[in-house]
Amino acid sequence: MPELSPSLKPEVVTQEFLFTGDPGAMTAARDLVMDFLHEYCANEQEEIDLLLAVQEGLANAVLHGCRNDPGKVVRCAVEVSPETIVISIQDPGEGFDSAGATESTEEGTNLTEHGRGICLMRSLMDEVSYRHHGSAVRLKKRRATTTV
Repeated sequence: MPELSPSLKPEVVTQEFLFTGDPGAMTAARDLVMDFLHEYCANEQEEIDLLLAVQEGLANAVLHGCRNDPGKVVRCAVEVSPETIVISIQDPGEGFDSAGATESTEEGTNLTEHGRGICLMRSLMDEVSYRHHGSAVRLKKRRATTTV
């Protein structure tokens, strides 16, 4: 297939993925998302940050939202623009109180039973926000370079 000239490349590239809420399918789901994102990552560090954040987001969706039920579906939408990579993960669960899930000390020690994945995602991404009462997470990473 011929290469598109830079002026003909789309400004925004999107892809949607659907996965079962099964822990056994989580690694393959993460790998599919990362296979798509690989060509848009500017460097290895950006790719590792995205990999870990996607893995945590999917794990939370499967464990908490789907309760490990393969009959439930996790939706993952990826949007790559020249400036950002945005990953949205939504599960069919009831959600949670995102503000109370990450209570920590001034030094950053997590004081809650859960929430370490949320802290990790926040440390790797430029923005982490929740919608639908916490059953959808939006991960945003500013791109290191504009290679779309």
